[in-house]
Amino acid sequence: MKYIDKIYGEVNITEPVILELINSPTLQRLKGLPQMGYASVYFPKASHTRFEHSLGVFILLKKFNASLNEQITGLIHDVSHTVFCHMGDYIFKSGSGKDHTFQDKIFKNFVKKTNIPEIFKKYQIDIDYILNEKNFPLKEKPLPDLCADRIDYFLRDGFAFGTLSKKEIKEFLKDLKINQNYWVFQNPDLAKKFAQKYLYLNKQYWSGLGAGIMYGTVANVIKYSLKKEYIRENDIFSTDKEILKKIEKFENKDEKLNLLLNRMQLKAKWRLNKRNYDVCVFCKSRVVDPLIEKTKGKIKRLSGVDKKWRYIVKKESQPKEYYIKFYD
Repeated sequence: MKYIDKIYGEVNITEPVILELINSPTLQRLKGLPQMGYASVYFPKASHTRFEHSLGVFILLKKFNASLNEQITGLIHDVSHTVFCHMGDYIFKSGSGKDHTFQDKIFKNFVKKTNIPEIFKKYQIDIDYILNEKNFPLKEKPLPDLCADRIDYFLRDGFAFGTLSKKEIKEFLKDLKINQNYWVFQNPDLAKKFAQKYLYLNKQYWSGLGAGIMYGTVANVIKYSLKKEYIRENDIFSTDKEILKKIEKFENKDEKLNLLLNRMQLKAKWRLNKRNYDVCVFCKSRVVDPLIEKTKGKIKRLSGVDKKWRYIVKKESQPKEYYIKFYD
């Protein structure tokens, strides 16, 4: 199978298990989940999906010669995402806008209820080994480290928003290497450039005001629709278009739903007001502190050679909080 990726170009995918996973309903659903959530309204430049990102993580791991098992984990890592990006963190009690870990908490149980275990069984793959994140340090690491997931969504979102050029992406990928199961830069200047542009995307998009309004208003629509039984809980694991279609059937019959949808679609005026607000929302803040390879293979953090970056990492890692007042 030849696949053309916006970031990595043409890739020839031949591994039978990978092809079967890609074509499974579980992975195909991700085509209906825009990476940035309610992107058509809030981030119209970012039309890419969780499917594209998932294949991107797989391709990145493949390019850096990760094991087939690690490539598999990269491919399936986002299958437990709800509609509208990290919406599970805003509508379920076990979620939190401060850390966006809902999809990670449910990942193992979610996968076991899909057709993925059947595919693993067919190819004699140990599902418990695959679902143990500790076995795959290249795919996932806690912030502020780099990992395949973090690198791919940075490159993909950065390119979509015009923050990164194809030339810059190639420079980053050429300079990165694997050292002791860590993603490491060889050029300190490129490490700093990567970190600064990552911070820009975080402040402008991932944890910016637009994301705050999106998460807060979409969550209110979904929670209200659940309460009124316009949708059911399993609809939250469908696609954005499917759940919106069900909700919008009641738009003209329910005045409050209409009001909430108008807010969600940015049709209502608003302003920030900490003393008098309709929506209070937290957004996870993402900052990276890349590793740099020094002499004799030793590695050091960017913050270890740049004291200003140490301060920035500490300051910007705190969740963002927005208080929004609407004037309907």
